[in-house]
Amino acid sequence: MGTPDFIRELRETAGHQLLFLPGVSAVVFDDQGRVLLGKRADNGLWAIIGGIVDPGEQPADAVVREVHEETAVRCVPERIVLVETLRKPVVYPNGDICQYMDVAFRCRAVGGEARVNDDESTEVGWFGVNELPEMKRFSYLRIEKALADEPTWFRTTATS
Repeated sequence: MGTPDFIRELRETAGHQLLFLPGVSAVVFDDQGRVLLGKRADNGLWAIIGGIVDPGEQPADAVVREVHEETAVRCVPERIVLVETLRKPVVYPNGDICQYMDVAFRCRAVGGEARVNDDESTEVGWFGVNELPEMKRFSYLRIEKALADEPTWFRTTATS
């Protein structure tokens, strides 16, 4: 889907200045224990699925929406595995600057066939946890935390 309409409207008055935005990411497992990944159109890297929470939208609803929009897979959130404000703002090619707070969910696939369903990915697929492609640390950390039977992980200034 790309940039949500509410962000476009904000940018009309805010220009390129820093926006702090809520995001969600999904570590989706199928019945075989494989992880759903998309190959991002913007950088060519494989990653877990994620996106921006719309105003008034619950994070759990946003993660379900994002997974379906990007991959055509239906999922159910099972638990929050991680909450983190990303350390560095993202500077986009057009000069827009955003910093994200991510709420990562462990999800279970309940339907749909994995496929490219929008313009944010060039490929979509299921991967065994021991056969993951090269990704950024962002995705590996969230998969690691989704596999662990631990409380929700978060970063504090003391643990940074």
